[in-house]
Amino acid sequence: MSRLPVPAIKAANGATAEIYAQIRKAIGNVPNTFAAIGAYRPEALKAILSADSVLASGTLSRRDQETVKLVISSVVGCDYCVAAHSLLGKLAGLNPDELKNIRDGKPTGDAKRDALIRFVRLLAETSGTVSAEEFAAIKAAGYSDAQLVDISLAFATTAFTNVFNRINDTPIDFPAVS
Repeated sequence: MSRLPVPAIKAANGATAEIYAQIRKAIGNVPNTFAAIGAYRPEALKAILSADSVLASGTLSRRDQETVKLVISSVVGCDYCVAAHSLLGKLAGLNPDELKNIRDGKPTGDAKRDALIRFVRLLAETSGTVSAEEFAAIKAAGYSDAQLVDISLAFATTAFTNVFNRINDTPIDFPAVS
């Protein structure tokens, strides 16, 4: 049970109801994390959804976006986001072995994806401190300057939801991760 009481989604009104309607239209339901954020700060939920929209039209593939989000969620131990991004990663085309290896910090067999995983894991474990060698390695793997911006944006939005879900102890409404 979440620590913050979340009113029934059907009881929402105003800006919260509008955002919930947009989410339902896009994906069919309102995930628990969005329901909780929207119940208290619809502006924060709108900001997260807007950032995700920017990412969707950006330079990273959906697979790379979900790789970034899954790595961060795994490193910080947000079970809710690990479950969510495992499902979203699967929908983006990552196979079960790749997803497990991403969660476990193991090689996937794709050199470029593995460079991304190493880089994002380093960012998460060092609070963003990156050596010149690590910067050179991610660039050598083929990631552009614009993609580094998108990696940073994906990191920031995921850090927000990770922290919120850890504070709230948001009940997981995605398939269990094994």
